[in-house]
Amino acid sequence: MPNLGVYIQVPFCQTKCTYCNFHTGVVSSGRFAPYIDAVAREIREHAQRYVLAGIANAELTNASVDTLYIGGGTPSLLEPALLTHLVAALRDNFSCAFEEVTLEADPETIEAQKAAAWVAAGFNRISMGTQSFVDDELKAAGRLHRRADIYRAATTLREAGIRNISFDLIAGLPKQTHASWRQSLDELIALSPEHVSIYMMEIDEGSRLGLEVLQSGSHYSARELPSEGSMAEFYELGQSLLKNAGYEQYEISNWAKPGLASKHNLKYWRREPYLGFGAGAHSFSGSQRWANLHDAAIYVDAISAGKSPVVSVETVTQGSALEEELFLGLRQLSGIDLARIERQYGVDLQDKAAPLVAAGLMSREHETLRLAPGKLSISNEVIVELLR
Repeated sequence: MPNLGVYIQVPFCQTKCTYCNFHTGVVSSGRFAPYIDAVAREIREHAQRYVLAGIANAELTNASVDTLYIGGGTPSLLEPALLTHLVAALRDNFSCAFEEVTLEADPETIEAQKAAAWVAAGFNRISMGTQSFVDDELKAAGRLHRRADIYRAATTLREAGIRNISFDLIAGLPKQTHASWRQSLDELIALSPEHVSIYMMEIDEGSRLGLEVLQSGSHYSARELPSEGSMAEFYELGQSLLKNAGYEQYEISNWAKPGLASKHNLKYWRREPYLGFGAGAHSFSGSQRWANLHDAAIYVDAISAGKSPVVSVETVTQGSALEEELFLGLRQLSGIDLARIERQYGVDLQDKAAPLVAAGLMSREHETLRLAPGKLSISNEVIVELLR
């Protein structure tokens, strides 16, 4: 069995960004420690809680954990001792041979003392919520950090010994222009992080900004969003500049210096097993997917009462597995092994793929099927056509 990845969710933030549709919240710091204690208890008692939820966990019992990702929310808000507690709980209850231990951090929360403690706890990778290098865009999005904080945080992490830093950018923020997007890309490249993620702005009713746009309102700079065409151009410019700077694109939204692709996130796209702990965390064993309660307070109450926090369990059918293989596999620039998938799932994809290849939406080299390099910004539409 492949090694396990573990994800731990810390659903707390200092403020709610206007575009955020995650199950996170702004709460009193007094709730941090009880929540972390609950997550540590879930880790300790996971096996019996899976039995309560009807999850077959035999295939997970002897697996070794090689990647850990603590995300949120803003887990860097926590006192380092609480994060150390989580890592220790994992080491005490699983066979751990960590290769990659990632912490999500916002620039304004990164301090020298914290960074040193993170390194001491075993974190060797920081994923920084940079989003933009333009203060007007950061303000409009409700972010607390500013451009200067990014520079200060990057220096602090390097001085603490972190040699693997990832920066996130969002294409399509309110007030963003072609010139300001180019500025963010240029400044990011100058700081030379090992990894870069570029996410396209999503508009849905789950965020304050999205709801405002859908209702044709003007709050949160909703009328100053770039057009869809501009966002596609931003993405393609990012592709070009990052490639010229020596980054390899390995997934639709992700670039890395050679050999530094995210080991943990690759597990998701390759459908390898991972366990999620904490409120709203998801897990995948290979044959089942399950998810925890979203509300942090209800989650803590369930753990305290000895109940399972699992709120949904899904057995992955052959049809669902095939859809996942295609959707997740084609997000990777390496593409999918058409022959393997046809053999494993007993399907014929040749006829479906042929018109997409002929239209220049996909490319095929022997048995490897990929999205065409210039069509990654419309990947969802192409993949949907293949799944029809």
